[in-house]
Amino acid sequence: MDPALLRERELFKMRAMSTPTVEKKKKDPDTAPSSRDDSKKKTKPPPYSSSGPKMDSVNYKTMTGSSNYKFGVLAKIVKHMRSRHQEGDDHPLSVEEILDETNQLDASSKIKHWLLSEALTNNPKIEVTLDGKFLFKPSYRIRDRKNLLKLLKQHDLKGLGGILLEDIQESLPHCEKALKILQDEIIYIIRPIDKKKIVFYNDKTATLPIDEEFQKLWRSAAVESVDDQKIEEYLEKQGIRSMQDHGLKKPLPQKRKKPNQRKKQNKKPRDNEHLAHVLENYEDK
Repeated sequence: MDPALLRERELFKMRAMSTPTVEKKKKDPDTAPSSRDDSKKKTKPPPYSSSGPKMDSVNYKTMTGSSNYKFGVLAKIVKHMRSRHQEGDDHPLSVEEILDETNQLDASSKIKHWLLSEALTNNPKIEVTLDGKFLFKPSYRIRDRKNLLKLLKQHDLKGLGGILLEDIQESLPHCEKALKILQDEIIYIIRPIDKKKIVFYNDKTATLPIDEEFQKLWRSAAVESVDDQKIEEYLEKQGIRSMQDHGLKKPLPQKRKKPNQRKKQNKKPRDNEHLAHVLENYEDK
């Protein structure tokens, strides 16, 4: 080998040994993510935390579900108490007996306490007895068809009108049988607003014989879509003024009295005018 090349090789090794070098260590793939996550955890700012408890979607659903369950229990109880009353069962029941008859014995003690303290006592369709038991509270206190007929007569005499059929069905036990017996003494009228049936007393003393021709004319006149004002205008055009004293009268606006702007004059007293000459003579002295 050429001695010149050997010399250059030795010089190169000496220069390489004299210059310092830094080796880069390869990172372990298993430990790298954990250290990176630790650095992120340290640098991540703390999230905003409110003082009150958080309401997540799960808690909201459970709360609404529990309230719906409570009111479902109450609705089932009221429906059962109404059906008992309509069948003629009028003896009061305790909460345990009501839950037993409605197949709701699995209700928790919290719901039972809510029924006793708030739900049943404040319900308008439930009546509380003196011994703490519960009854259905109907719209009217009627037990048989005689009470119903008496109630309808009182409404007719006092001018209160009729009674809703659904209120009678709710209040009178076995109402269908009673209404069938009283069919000649009552009248059904359908209310045009909501199509509900109203029961009136059939006062036969007020029936009058009416000519058939007049009945045909009366039924031929369609006034369902005409209000009272249009009927009054039509009658005025025909020269009929019989409706002018009927209906609601509009109050006339009251005229305000104008304040008197004249100045008040101080009037002298008129007493003892017959002694005026005596006073003059007294003043001259």
